[in-house]
Amino acid sequence: MTIKVGDHLPEVPLQRIRGGVETVDTSALFDHSNVVIFAVPGAFTPTCSEKHLPSFVEHFQRFRDKGIEVACLSVNDPFVMQAWGKSQDVPDGMMMLADGNAEFTRALGLELDASSYGMGTRAKRFALYAEDGVVRHLCVEAPGEYRVSSAEHMLEQIG
Repeated sequence: MTIKVGDHLPEVPLQRIRGGVETVDTSALFDHSNVVIFAVPGAFTPTCSEKHLPSFVEHFQRFRDKGIEVACLSVNDPFVMQAWGKSQDVPDGMMMLADGNAEFTRALGLELDASSYGMGTRAKRFALYAEDGVVRHLCVEAPGEYRVSSAEHMLEQIG
């Protein structure tokens, strides 16, 4: 079942890249903050690298000025996420989160079967806004689209 507005984010360990790699439970990351989590099907893939992550890098300070943390999630290993973050000049403070086994993605009900592309299980392209671990806005893209999960759209939704 897909997570919906009003639901609490599931409690699952993720790997956060911050200097090195650390395993952190989602409740520790999200339960006492306002956060936008955006997910991409894969680091270093065209739309993710040319549009999705860059939109959040460009508007990162606007989120921070509103007191909102920003987290990029992908079903990739932490070393890929670390290299991708460096290659994209991700600003200090933006969380790069690896969901290597898709546990969080599955718990959200937002997994994507990309095995026909040789990529296995991945996250659908989405963005959500949560306050103290409770989902307030959820924007899931239709297959092959990039519109409602952009930083610009999320800023409009949050107000």
